Amino acid sequence: MASIGTFPRYVPPAMPAGHGTTRDTELDRVRTLARVLDRYYVDPLLGLILPGGGDVLGSMLGIYTVMIAVRRKVSPVIIARMLMNLLLDTVLGIIPLVGDLFDFGFKANVKNVELLTERVHHGGRASGRDWLVVIGVGFAYMLVMALIIWGVVALFHRVF
Repeated sequence: MASIGTFPRYVPPAMPAGHGTTRDTELDRVRTLARVLDRYYVDPLLGLILPGGGDVLGSMLGIYTVMIAVRRKVSPVIIARMLMNLLLDTVLGIIPLVGDLFDFGFKANVKNVELLTERVHHGGRASGRDWLVVIGVGFAYMLVMALIIWGVVALFHRVF
């Protein structure tokens, strides 16, 4: 019986007998999608052609990698990192011109495929670095929210 907080290790589907090599078709599809979106610049071009909407569309296509990670029972910390990569890509990509330039350099889908392939080979467990990234982003989020609240309160004090 599994204890609380542990996840069973993902076992890729077995290949029929007689094949010389085994291929993980899900990972092949994820790699192809990431290559098309990031290496062939489809994601940044969508953002240029459809400002805002193209960035959201590219992020929605990137969710496929996250769904594969969930299906393979990868650690929630890894899934959080993958979602943060997509969120950063989308939010900064929405900014006109500067965000589009960022989008050409930041390859969220490739990063997510790397996270998925590295972690699947280690049983889907999160490393210390994964925890640090998630905790750091959580603190950054709280800091930004606190600054926004402080700014709104300061604005109300000035106006009223």
